[in-house]
Amino acid sequence: MTDDDQNGRKVRGKVKWFDPTKGFGFIVSEGGGADILLHANVLRNFGQSSVADTAGIEILVQETERGTQAVEVLRIEPPETGIPVGLEDAELLNQLDDSGGPLEPARVKWFDKTKGFGFANVFGRSEDVFVHVEILRRSGLADLQPGEAVCLRVIDGKRGRMATRVSSWELAQRESED
Repeated sequence: MTDDDQNGRKVRGKVKWFDPTKGFGFIVSEGGGADILLHANVLRNFGQSSVADTAGIEILVQETERGTQAVEVLRIEPPETGIPVGLEDAELLNQLDDSGGPLEPARVKWFDKTKGFGFANVFGRSEDVFVHVEILRRSGLADLQPGEAVCLRVIDGKRGRMATRVSSWELAQRESED
């Protein structure tokens, strides 16, 4: 048995869909073949509770009796997308370089995927930070849970503070160590 067999085979692909409520989703491999199962526990081990549809993903997979399954998430890339018409401050967001400004630790106050937005609070600050579903999607996430620890890149918009990037707490920790 090779080391590759023991640890899994590396695969790149796109998220076909992921439903945090159901606790699983599927990935389509760049190399083709059957869909790959992505279980919520594997995603949580990476430090995320959700992932956006069409996000790029690099995983380790293993063959099981039920088919190919992801056993470890190595990297997630946000899906390619534009900012939707109607999002206030869209012009300001389009001008931003994602590398500007620090990621700040925050906690999700609430997020309603159906409404398309929610709010979080940066630790040590009292004002709410607006989080739009499209910013979440551009960050590679699909949903947020109340109380979830995240990191936000925040700007002052026309109606107050708003997130321009959302990252899982664990991913931000790993990126700061690199």
